[in-house]
Amino acid sequence: MSELEGKRVFVTGSGAGIGKAIATLFTQRGARVVVSDINADAAKQTADEIGAAGVANCDVTDEAQVQAAVQQAVDLLGGLDVLVNNAGIEVSSPLLQQSTESFDKIYAVNVRGPFVAMKAAIGHLIESKGNVVNISSIAGIGGSPLLGSYCATKAALIQMTRVAAVEMRPTGVRVNAVCPGFADTAMVDRLVPDFEAATQVPFGDLVAMKQGRLGTPEDIAEVAAFLASDRASWVTGSHYVLDGGLTASLV
Repeated sequence: MSELEGKRVFVTGSGAGIGKAIATLFTQRGARVVVSDINADAAKQTADEIGAAGVANCDVTDEAQVQAAVQQAVDLLGGLDVLVNNAGIEVSSPLLQQSTESFDKIYAVNVRGPFVAMKAAIGHLIESKGNVVNISSIAGIGGSPLLGSYCATKAALIQMTRVAAVEMRPTGVRVNAVCPGFADTAMVDRLVPDFEAATQVPFGDLVAMKQGRLGTPEDIAEVAAFLASDRASWVTGSHYVLDGGLTASLV
């Protein structure tokens, strides 16, 4: 398939996990991808593995770094058609026991990061009539023990997606979000011990009962690819849920 043939794409947090899967699939579908990550070694390895167009690393909490990375990507690609905001972190803590510093940090990465990236990219996306894909989570549409601040950030990202989509619609720029359930990533692996302690249920049993199986980074990349493609030309302001029915079930 070459549905993304020639698309010029910048993916944050693409050194590993979901971001790497997105960068990989987009490249396979014909896009020219610039990889970006706070971990420079991981970004370079990903870029080398997939034959990316280049690397433009940044810490998404630093607006100057984000602006520079977006400009570097534009210079490498000759423009920009798609911004994928994937960079994110998790915090596992009872909400009201979480430190203020930790709360501020997760907001800086998960909400402020996509905000400053969209600001940095929007002029280029208007020029190309491109689009933004924000990687949110089902945590943004439902509460979960131990993930209070993470849920809050992902809900904020969904709302930011909606508002940006409405405001940018006259320019031809689309903005959408993807909301995965539990997926086979290092982030989820880190959460397993705390979830098992809180629920007294083996994590594998919980996943099987609630969503059938763990999602894969490739599952998420497929939906991101659709949203980034011209097949989704009438899709904007939406958040796509990928969770094996977890949020559809009351029991």
